Amino acid sequence: MDDAWRTSAVGLVLARPPRLLGTEPFFMEFIAGIEERLAAHGRSVLLHVVAHHAAEIAAYRRWAQQRLVDAIVLVNPSIDDPRPAVLRELRLPVVVAGEPTHDTPAVRRDDIGSMRAALAHLVGLGHHRIARITGPGTLLHTRTRTTAMLAAAAVDAVVVEGDYSAESGARLTARLMTGPEPPTAIIYDNDLMAVAGLHAVKELGHRVPRDVSLIAWDDSSLCRLASPALTTMSLDVHSFGESVGDCVLRLIDGGSVPERWCATETVVARETTTAPR
Repeated sequence: MDDAWRTSAVGLVLARPPRLLGTEPFFMEFIAGIEERLAAHGRSVLLHVVAHHAAEIAAYRRWAQQRLVDAIVLVNPSIDDPRPAVLRELRLPVVVAGEPTHDTPAVRRDDIGSMRAALAHLVGLGHHRIARITGPGTLLHTRTRTTAMLAAAAVDAVVVEGDYSAESGARLTARLMTGPEPPTAIIYDNDLMAVAGLHAVKELGHRVPRDVSLIAWDDSSLCRLASPALTTMSLDVHSFGESVGDCVLRLIDGGSVPERWCATETVVARETTTAPR
């Protein structure tokens, strides 16, 4: 990148309802990790929250025209994602947080290994009829986790699609638990849906974990403070952000950016998983 174009900002657009951003801790911790790395080099994150990808792409075009950022952090890569092509057209360097597309520099999460770890924990306790409430099905990491779950030979899997909101977590949990064959365990793709699901199970008159075991994806204070405390899949989200920040700095400086992987998430067993009755 031409030094005359350099700014002190790295752009991050979140196409996400603001109400979710205020209640879900993941992105705040992730951004804090990026910011910590950038601040040491006199840079900062320019954050913009929008409702959908069309508005996100419009933000990229505006930033490029006004030369407001030196690089972009792209999150939540999706199936048939139009954003990487737009960023190449705009000549905005990009680091993907997640599964890369078109050989884009990326910091990846081991979603296959992490799903296998979650299932191994539940199968080891004796569960086989396991449901999962996912995030949006268009996201690559949702698809990867789903593929890994459906490939598990020892599991009678049921997958239903949510949207990361508390409302979808509660509604879909109630649907699963009132169906003809309720699962003995449920995995949630984020902490907010899991906490809402826990409350929904209680409202139906069931007990956790006696009647159903629950696992939340991505540990947070919401999970630790729930009653009973939620078993989780734990990732050092701050470290994930730091790794992304490191890659962005290398990219801006013109260096090579080798692909990085986060550590496989680990099960933090608390009070919501036990052997099925």
